[in-house]
Amino acid sequence: MANRKKNVTRLDSNYMQQHDVYIERQKRKKQRLVRRLVLFGVVIAIAFGSMTAYHVNQRATQSDKLEEYQQLEEELVQLKNQESNLEKEIKLLQDEDYVLDIARTNYFFSKEGEKIFKLPDEDPSY
Repeated sequence: MANRKKNVTRLDSNYMQQHDVYIERQKRKKQRLVRRLVLFGVVIAIAFGSMTAYHVNQRATQSDKLEEYQQLEEELVQLKNQESNLEKEIKLLQDEDYVLDIARTNYFFSKEGEKIFKLPDEDPSY
């Protein structure tokens, strides 16, 4: 029963022509709507993708900058320690006894009547 052929003939009346035009207009409207929605979806997808890529890029840049900042902080601490050591050394170098002691140890200066023996720094091989 489902395979029955329709034996209805189509009348070419003014109403049927108007109805066909109306149906065609509705199909075109629907087609334009689908095209607009697809275009809008593509634009939204591109915008979302570019924002996601920008966000990922910014996070990578932030982590690089944070790592660089931590390295520079460590270097700053080392430089401050070095500065304090150098300031201490400057104060010590202003003391004449300290300078004479350095001269005696490094350059073998001696006091009058004093003998200096150079001992090897290396351990003996036996």
